[in-house]
Amino acid sequence: MGASKAATLPATMVASNKKIKIPKIGGESLAPSAPALKLITAKTRRGRRILDARAPKAIEDAKKSLVLYGNKTSQVIKEVLTDLHKVKRTESVKFTRKNENVKPFEPGGESSLEFYCQKIQCGLFALGSHSKKRPHNLVLGRIYDGHLYDCVELGVEQHKTLQSFASAGTGAQLGSKPCIIFVGEKFESLTILKQLKSTLLDYFRGEQVGSINLAGLDRVVMATALTDTLVLLRQYTIKLKKSGTRVPRIVLREMGPSLDLTVRRHRAAPAELEKEACKQPKLGKKKEKNVGSDLLSGKVGRIYMPKQKVDTMALSKMKGLKRERRQATGERKQANAKSRLKNGRPLKDTAEEEE
Repeated sequence: MGASKAATLPATMVASNKKIKIPKIGGESLAPSAPALKLITAKTRRGRRILDARAPKAIEDAKKSLVLYGNKTSQVIKEVLTDLHKVKRTESVKFTRKNENVKPFEPGGESSLEFYCQKIQCGLFALGSHSKKRPHNLVLGRIYDGHLYDCVELGVEQHKTLQSFASAGTGAQLGSKPCIIFVGEKFESLTILKQLKSTLLDYFRGEQVGSINLAGLDRVVMATALTDTLVLLRQYTIKLKKSGTRVPRIVLREMGPSLDLTVRRHRAAPAELEKEACKQPKLGKKKEKNVGSDLLSGKVGRIYMPKQKVDTMALSKMKGLKRERRQATGERKQANAKSRLKNGRPLKDTAEEEE
């Protein structure tokens, strides 16, 4: 996606504690599944700065992810969500309680999810659930402008935790950016796998930067599409070994988590919302003052300096210059004394000569 507004609004949305009478039609209540929201504008400079920081940007900060449980979960799903939370580290928020009303594939079931993501400013979410019809169910999705953008439902067939690879002594540095590799032409031909690819890129890419230090590339995230519905997700750590040349030999060691996923349902973004989310602002080049170009396409700068009075400027004086001045003064005095004696005039006192 382009410059998205990942769960941000130009003003703060908070829960209202006022009691509101909810009408009933046919015995069914029309109460929303999430608390009512009201719009509050900034009243102080500090609040205005906070809202400006939450406003949409041309180059966004790293998207935070919300990890939460559904109505029922299994031990496998709990371990998967824990590993996804550890991979994001400081860019992830995890809920430990069950959420019965969070059902993104049912009409109205996304309202509670949108409320939570607005409240803690998260643009990504990972929802885990378990049922007889859909065992070990994992839903990955994105939020745009406080609304559900899209989501993909995956089934966990096999999982190896991060702790199972801890004996190898592998790990990633905090804040490092991974290399992300997608293997298989189905990521370009199938619509659902295209959406999964875009979601995984948003989930693992982290903060957008202009340049990357090669020493900071310490892990690889690889997704392989074996069939139309089976995707293997692996993560490897990068080790640089001696090769006898200036170019080191690269060795990949699996560091976890290891997931075998089956693609189930997906919810695509509406056409209008997708068009709005993919808009890129036109960033004009910032004008540089006092800088021009010549005929040879070179850069020419202009420097403005005030008039400097060198005569009255306090400058440091070297000892060697003082010695030369004393010698010149002594020679001048001797020459004056000789000329007076030669002309028969009396010599002046030292004080008079100095005057």
